[in-house]
Amino acid sequence: MGITVYGCGQDEAALFREMAPRLGVVPTITEAAVSEANIGLALGNRCISIGHKTQVTNSTLLALSEAGVTYISTRSVGCNHIDVEYAEAVGISVETVAYSPDSVADYTLMLMLMAVRHAKSIVKSTNVHDYRLTDVRGKELRDLTIGVIGTGRIGAAVMERLRGFGCRILAYDTRPKTSADYVSLGELLQQSDIVTLHTPLTADTHHLLNRHRIERMRHGAVIVNTGRGALLDTEALVSALEGGRLGGAALDVLEGEEGIFYADCSDKPIESRLLLRLHKLPNVLISPHTAYYTDHALSDTVEHSLTTCLNFAGRDQHG
Repeated sequence: MGITVYGCGQDEAALFREMAPRLGVVPTITEAAVSEANIGLALGNRCISIGHKTQVTNSTLLALSEAGVTYISTRSVGCNHIDVEYAEAVGISVETVAYSPDSVADYTLMLMLMAVRHAKSIVKSTNVHDYRLTDVRGKELRDLTIGVIGTGRIGAAVMERLRGFGCRILAYDTRPKTSADYVSLGELLQQSDIVTLHTPLTADTHHLLNRHRIERMRHGAVIVNTGRGALLDTEALVSALEGGRLGGAALDVLEGEEGIFYADCSDKPIESRLLLRLHKLPNVLISPHTAYYTDHALSDTVEHSLTTCLNFAGRDQHG
């Protein structure tokens, strides 16, 4: 069978070309994100694979349906870049692709450690050959309470790593899945020195940490977000950071990151006023949605993208 792979980088393309023949799949590969302009590449292929970096418009979904596409595999654990309900209404099934949670879990721990050890200020100083110690000492994770919001595969992997540091771990999830110490969201926010976000972005979790909930957090607490930017009310976050209520933030995702993250913006103005304010703060770390970006996770993603397409084709054939 054939599949069309959109939004495919060079290293991804190499893996698709290597793995696809073994599974009996013929891939058509393009670096361009799926759009109405390149629907023609999907003609004859009922399954396509897309990246997570670009929003898929409903008009593109309709055009895909008209071109005979009945299945979209998105190479991500989230699908907030695509209107799944609309896709289903025009006859297209959408599924996410699981990959090793270790990439994001490792990165989350790194951000926690960087935040409580003031890594941004230290590296910034040493880059200009200022090797003095800062006035504020760092903290050790074993002395802290960490609140994990969302205990699916990634949240569970984060907790597994945290246990090795000896810290107190609190968890919140609408559907508890592990043996962790679950508490209400209010309790978690009041008791945690670090709050880390690992819940999917849905209508219910949009601005899960809003102004009211951020105000309930422990004074000097740190927020880590490797989930989705809109889980956080960024305006409220910036206010709490600038006002000194929060001790810091480490953000791998950001509201309005589209068109900024994954692009070289060094020679053009940044449109996001909030991003510019965050960059100015010495206790805020920002990275461009890169927690998932490991060789192991890429291999998982390509393999699972191919197998989900094959599984759908098999179900469709026998259904």
